[in-house]
Amino acid sequence: MNLLDHECPSCGANVPFNPNTQKWDCEYCGLSYTLEDFAKYDREMKKKAPSDDKKKKEENYDMDEYLCQNCGAKILTDQNTSATICVYCGSTAIIKSRLQDKFNPEKIIPFAIDKKRVINTFYKFVRKKWFSPKEFSNKENIEKVEGIYIPFWIYDCMSDGKILATARKIRSWRVGDYRYTKTDTYKCVREGNMEFLKVPVDASLKFQDELMDSLEPYDYNGIKDFNISYLSGFLAQKYDVNEDESFFRAKVRIVNSTIDTLKSTIVGFSNIYIDRNEVDIKNIDGEYILMPVWMLNIKYKDKNYTFAMNGQTGKMVGNVPISKIKITLWSIIIWTVLLIISIILALV
Repeated sequence: MNLLDHECPSCGANVPFNPNTQKWDCEYCGLSYTLEDFAKYDREMKKKAPSDDKKKKEENYDMDEYLCQNCGAKILTDQNTSATICVYCGSTAIIKSRLQDKFNPEKIIPFAIDKKRVINTFYKFVRKKWFSPKEFSNKENIEKVEGIYIPFWIYDCMSDGKILATARKIRSWRVGDYRYTKTDTYKCVREGNMEFLKVPVDASLKFQDELMDSLEPYDYNGIKDFNISYLSGFLAQKYDVNEDESFFRAKVRIVNSTIDTLKSTIVGFSNIYIDRNEVDIKNIDGEYILMPVWMLNIKYKDKNYTFAMNGQTGKMVGNVPISKIKITLWSIIIWTVLLIISIILALV
């Protein structure tokens, strides 16, 4: 079931997805709808609509694609949502066209946090940074935050691992004026297999891997079958790193986790060194999924500062630059206060 329009069955207004209610709420007539409600309404309309009307309705299912002329990012929206700036670089130089390629994610984690909460959280985040530039508390800038679904591949697999390690037990004791140290060296072997479920790797070249990794974890209990209706009111991006290419990063995480887990079973030693490891990964199954992220780009002194929030959990990452003017002013104030105190103490 893929519903591609988001009109209110009651009044015909656009009905965006509401992260707070996890429903599609109409701001005009006040009614709320679930996917099941839309599906029922869609079936009824198809029975009544003539073939020409059906064809016209299907044509409205096309999505819009926006190409940023500044950074080359491609952003997707449904026909009822417009993109006015690029979420990656903040540029307004974007060109709209109809999406020609297929857009077929298998799963999606819907937004669970609305824009109002994101803005309030960012205000609080900036207020804690005393020396942040004025631009970062500018309401006009902060309200440019956009919700975008980032493409991911998630992998299920099995790993068979084996490690050969050198472990040492070191004991020290003192007898009179002499201190003795005894080192016992052991060769350890550990083997085992592990099951990995939903190892995530972002599939967007435009999104920094380190930034995306820092937004984890997502709660996979919130995964839904993909339905384009979840995109109503939000943006999305297609993957530009395919399943095989993305697995390279997933493989690194899986291999390291397997080795670390096997190593953790070697206990009671002073230090442990891995001499050799073998990890075989099999039964690999990848899925294409969209993850919710709130993004904000603020330009300061010809440099873009990107802030991101996990659209499901609210975890936020980003760096705020330091205003040299504010530091100078505070330094002058502190120096002046100290000078005045010193003069007063000298006169007493």
